[in-house]
Amino acid sequence: MGEILVVYELSKAVATRVPRGEERPVRRVHAAPTAPGAPTATGPRTLCGKDTFAMETTCWKPSEHPETHWYPEEYASVLCPDCDAVMET
Repeated sequence: MGEILVVYELSKAVATRVPRGEERPVRRVHAAPTAPGAPTATGPRTLCGKDTFAMETTCWKPSEHPETHWYPEEYASVLCPDCDAVMET
């Protein structure tokens, strides 16, 4: 497996509008491989198979944090269990 990026699936703010300048809450944290030939861009799908088009790419790279989990610790409660299972193998 090549480089992995962490992406955020954001909550849809349809019923409640998010004021300008504020971020939408993170609904789920996923892992996605990089796009071929583009080490800073995600591929089209996460490791669990979701489309990455509407997801937000973070600057967190698991390869830069080998001493800890593949995801930022503050998002452990919204971790995608399928992506986590793939990353743990």
